[in-house]
Amino acid sequence: MAYPLEARLRPAVELGAASVSTLSAALVLLSPEFFLLAAPWDLALASALLSHAAWRGAAGLRTLRYRANLRRRQRYELDSAAIPWSMAQLFLGRGFRWDQRHTQRLYEARLPVNRHLLQGGPFTRALSAFMPAVDAAAGVGGDPAIHGVEPHETEIWMDLEDRVGHTLVLGTTRVGKTRLAELLIAQDIRRGEVVIVFDPKGDIDLLRRVFAEAERAGRGGEFFMFHLGHPEISARYNPVGSFSRITEVATRIAGQLPSEGQSAAFKEFVWRFVNVMARALVALGRKPDYQEINRYASDVEPLLIDYFEYWLDREPSAAGWRDDLKALSIDKKNLDKGLQSRGARAVSVVEYARRNKLYDPIAHALASTLNYEKSHFDKLVASLLPLMEKLTTGRTAALLSPELDDPTDWRPVFDWTSVINLGGIVYVGLDALSDYEVAGAVGNSMFADLTSVAGGLYKFGAGRGLPGVVTPRRIAIHADEFNELIGDEFIPLLNKAGGAGYQVTAYTQTWSDVEARIGSPAKAGQIAGNFNTLIMLRVKEVATAELLTSQLPEVHVVSTVVSSSVSDTNDPAEFADFASRNEDRIAPETVRMLEPTDLVQLPKGEAFALLHGGQLHKIRMPLPSASSDLLMPASLAAIGETLRARLDGPWDQPDYASDLDDSRGI
Repeated sequence: MAYPLEARLRPAVELGAASVSTLSAALVLLSPEFFLLAAPWDLALASALLSHAAWRGAAGLRTLRYRANLRRRQRYELDSAAIPWSMAQLFLGRGFRWDQRHTQRLYEARLPVNRHLLQGGPFTRALSAFMPAVDAAAGVGGDPAIHGVEPHETEIWMDLEDRVGHTLVLGTTRVGKTRLAELLIAQDIRRGEVVIVFDPKGDIDLLRRVFAEAERAGRGGEFFMFHLGHPEISARYNPVGSFSRITEVATRIAGQLPSEGQSAAFKEFVWRFVNVMARALVALGRKPDYQEINRYASDVEPLLIDYFEYWLDREPSAAGWRDDLKALSIDKKNLDKGLQSRGARAVSVVEYARRNKLYDPIAHALASTLNYEKSHFDKLVASLLPLMEKLTTGRTAALLSPELDDPTDWRPVFDWTSVINLGGIVYVGLDALSDYEVAGAVGNSMFADLTSVAGGLYKFGAGRGLPGVVTPRRIAIHADEFNELIGDEFIPLLNKAGGAGYQVTAYTQTWSDVEARIGSPAKAGQIAGNFNTLIMLRVKEVATAELLTSQLPEVHVVSTVVSSSVSDTNDPAEFADFASRNEDRIAPETVRMLEPTDLVQLPKGEAFALLHGGQLHKIRMPLPSASSDLLMPASLAAIGETLRARLDGPWDQPDYASDLDDSRGI
């Protein structure tokens, strides 16, 4: 018979019946004659009583186990080598699928009338001592009843086919968000996927984990580390040096500038100016980089002169132009006001082309920049210069504008196409705590570059330009604290790059951080709509919690209502003077499957997840243990020494390792 109430949270009354049956069986065996029983009937009766005791005792112990499970705090750790992985699925932890039963059980556990049952007595405390993973001081906090409502948990796996729909992980600080990233990254590396990790903070533990997992999987030679905070041991990367269309250079740089109000007009001008410079540099056979853009943003005349000389040397109708230029007479008073403040050489080549009616689109665009009066032109590009100064100042400049012909620089140079074709592992530390503007600019440029590469994969497939057939690989992009990096470049990466094999896993604390960064609730909603899988750890903002709870259906929970009534009568003909009535009524109520407050009270390392098309799962994630991992490097300096040694060259900065340890406290 099915009952509307499970009544699992109650006194273990079955233990009384089991005790009586056990005592009766003992009396029957000790004194069968007292019960007028002869052999073998005494054994038969004792067996029946013991069977009844075992049956009722097991039911009572299940009740006690359920009650103990509601109050125990569990810390789930795994050695790195013991993390399970599969070529078809992604391991998330242990847990169960949440349904109406668990909402009902959690509702009952929080009723004040049941509070004394969750405190436990001497027997239940003794019983919990024999249960695994019980530690009242496990340091996980939260409400243990949220996971304890299901005593039987299993391993939770996610189909890899669902990952191209992208995954969003939300959780406040210090609740296991980065440790979940370590778990997922470890599996991606072992499957042989291309792994790209964006870490704005530069978390040393996350970096050590990525490095250790690369070594464990035998992929140490595929590991690259790009770290703005430690340029001495970082690989180098040109954020604007790789593109499929030349206009991407201007878009990546101008995209970092404000676009509200009057700033929009200046941003458009900067875009055109940078685009002109990029076109000229490419035509001259020079790869654009931040150093070049910064140089010519301050003074475009040297670039103009170089390009005009390059063009006129190849223009058939300009034969002998150098001799003609010497004889060219120019009266500056007759020139436009903008040209009057320019250098003689730049003015001469521009005037020569104009008078001889020579035309080239790039030359014409460069010449148009000289028509502005210099002080006015500087105001138009004023928003560009501070950004470029930040990206080209100090040791960071050599990372973002690598000199490829410098034989003394051992640090490798990478680009995303090479990383994807060769199956690389890249850790990107952006040091946002030191300079969040530079971190955001570099991160957004990288996202834009990855989106451009996705377009190439769509059109030409993997391994374009390489001999033989290159097997396409999944590209796992992990963006920790991605609200620090998100911009307009991130949106097409989510909604258009899945077909290129990109699978983005983004981690952040609150959804309000994303809305504040993107500056538009509509765009933030557009971004949220591109994440098909949602994993939510403990959050402190109700609006963030509702991002999950609002997607859940309503369910019915039932409660018992005690009703008592007494009625009397004044009719002398009636035998009874009064009548009483007592009853328990079952009252159904419609509630949300989860409340936002449930997510606020989650213990550390636990999460709710919407998987497999919106199915709700409750998960306990394993926290990787670094203490027992022999492959974990001791410090960042040790990683740098290993990377340097792979290039078979001397470590020419002997004092750097000790200085690094002292400065970072590792």
